[in-house]
Amino acid sequence: MQKTIERFYIDGQWVTSLGNDASSHQFFNPADESLLGTVTLRGKEDVGRAVAAARAAFPGWSESTREERIRLLTRIIEYYRARIDEIAQAVHLEIGAPIALCKALHAPIGLAQLEGALKTLRDFRFEREHGNNYVRREPIGVAALITPWNWPLNQIAAKVAPAIAAGCTVVLKPSEAAPLDAVIFAEIMHEAGTPPGVFNMIFGDGAVVGAALSAHPEVDMVSITGSTRAGIEVARQAAPTVKRVTQELGGKSALIVLDDADLAAAVKSAVIQCMTNSGQTCVAPTRVLVPRARADEAAAVAAAVVERLSVGDPAQPTTRLGPVANRAQFERVQHMIRTGIEEGARVAAGGAGRPPGLDRGFYVRPTVFADVRNDMRIAREEIFGPVIALIAYESEDDAISIANDSPYGLAAYVYSGDDARARRVANRLRAGIVRINDAQTDFSMPLGGYKTSGNGREYGEEGFCEYLEIKSVMR
Repeated sequence: MQKTIERFYIDGQWVTSLGNDASSHQFFNPADESLLGTVTLRGKEDVGRAVAAARAAFPGWSESTREERIRLLTRIIEYYRARIDEIAQAVHLEIGAPIALCKALHAPIGLAQLEGALKTLRDFRFEREHGNNYVRREPIGVAALITPWNWPLNQIAAKVAPAIAAGCTVVLKPSEAAPLDAVIFAEIMHEAGTPPGVFNMIFGDGAVVGAALSAHPEVDMVSITGSTRAGIEVARQAAPTVKRVTQELGGKSALIVLDDADLAAAVKSAVIQCMTNSGQTCVAPTRVLVPRARADEAAAVAAAVVERLSVGDPAQPTTRLGPVANRAQFERVQHMIRTGIEEGARVAAGGAGRPPGLDRGFYVRPTVFADVRNDMRIAREEIFGPVIALIAYESEDDAISIANDSPYGLAAYVYSGDDARARRVANRLRAGIVRINDAQTDFSMPLGGYKTSGNGREYGEEGFCEYLEIKSVMR
């Protein structure tokens, strides 16, 4: 049954557009390309309404007590838990992620972000003594939050929860390509009793609503997760009003398999991490650096892992890889696979086109490129699909040089049998996150990148601080 989303959430109410510049956007089921529904995209007038509501609510919410914010977050968590299966189903439908992945990761990660913000709020020091004086951290104001479609609930919760915990009021612009989960999240915020104006949500594209939010003089900060191109545009729009901009943007993360590592285990782990969510993860290890003498062995291992991945209907519980999320992404990934072939990289597994037997839907053959040079486009540009590039290196220093030779600096990975050596290499990598061997993600640690991967941090105390101003009080 097709869904029509015409309302948006402002000042504690579901309302319809008052502007004359609203438009509509169709969104499709990536698994079979059928129409899922239509969402109404807002214009500048509706942005003004949402910002005005957030601005009006800010004085009261910014002066709320820690206990009041804790109670609200606790209720939000309670209502989120009650609808977690519904959330998983929504993400499964709108981006084509396997239902097993949605139940195991997509929906629970949003909950983890909410719980993490609550923990940070409980322990956070908003004021500290400095001799006879003191330093205060105060909510920055109205925060515009722009989120993507690839891990939608994670990004929504990772921004909304710390913002309101810090005492800010927010206007959320979720991706129009993944609207179903965002509507559920807004309903949860309403059901939990969020005060009117503290949380507002509107749909719209980046060129209109994203730009209007970024430029609005009553918006105090913008937090965006998206492409580097989108992050640059937000910064340009925000510059005249000198507002804070935090950006979690693209990545082309390198995974270094050192010569003392278990190569087969490391390459297998790299492939699984890269291919999860059909490769649509900003921190995915898409460049795998292996000793030159073992490059052919690494390619054979990677190809064998890919051949065992089950690609198909994301509704089936055994499916590991579903389609990519939309037609534009499908065409982008296909173009980049063809580019890699034209550049002379060797296809060790996969290649252009859909997997056999899948003639409809945005399915991509999981692809391993071997004999990749770091100056090739497939090694320089973010593909955002199930495509991995194997690059040979000569020495440890050469591996570090190749890993750092990228316009991006979001994440990096090191595999080694020697912890001291792994730490030494990790410390030389120009990336905001480095994972050694199979270390698990810690959502209490900051996430963010160097270079064109962005500015600022999310998660944990550092992410919380992005929503706070610093005031020095001398007496």
